[in-house]
Amino acid sequence: MPSRTFLALAGWTAAAVAATLTGLAAVEIIGDGITGSTDGQTISSKQAEQQLDAAKASPSPDPGQGQGQSQGTDQGTATPTATPDTGTPTPTPSPTATAAAVRKTFSTPGGTAIAACDGATVRLLSWAPAQGYGVDSADPGPDDEHAEVKFEGSAGKVELRVRCVNGRPSGSWKQDD
Repeated sequence: MPSRTFLALAGWTAAAVAATLTGLAAVEIIGDGITGSTDGQTISSKQAEQQLDAAKASPSPDPGQGQGQSQGTDQGTATPTATPDTGTPTPTPSPTATAAAVRKTFSTPGGTAIAACDGATVRLLSWAPAQGYGVDSADPGPDDEHAEVKFEGSAGKVELRVRCVNGRPSGSWKQDD
């Protein structure tokens, strides 16, 4: 009976070693594609600044709708949070948003949105639904009254409205079952 346990342990160890080596080989093969570098050299801060400036100068698409899904059942004031990395692409800011615009991130049970105010004009720059939700509709602005996005999921609908108060984004949300 001990030989059966030994064989099972040896088989498991061999499988773990094979999986690890396969993963390492895959990273080695595609490593240049991950880092974007073919020579493996690091870049200087000046080169990094130049690449960032070039990326900022290139036009980006208008905001669109993301897909994803969340839960929650009350209403309240949207609170700013850091934008989570969900692994899914989110819309990029519109090129018409100016550098003077004040930005703020809003998080609700239905999803997250980033808004900007340029004076009294509000614009949703991007939005992404939480897990369990999808985007029902979005009115990104620009608008002098408000911009909004509606998320819909199995837990109900969540509507986020953002307006500009003293040149700063201010949001509120409500959830309907």
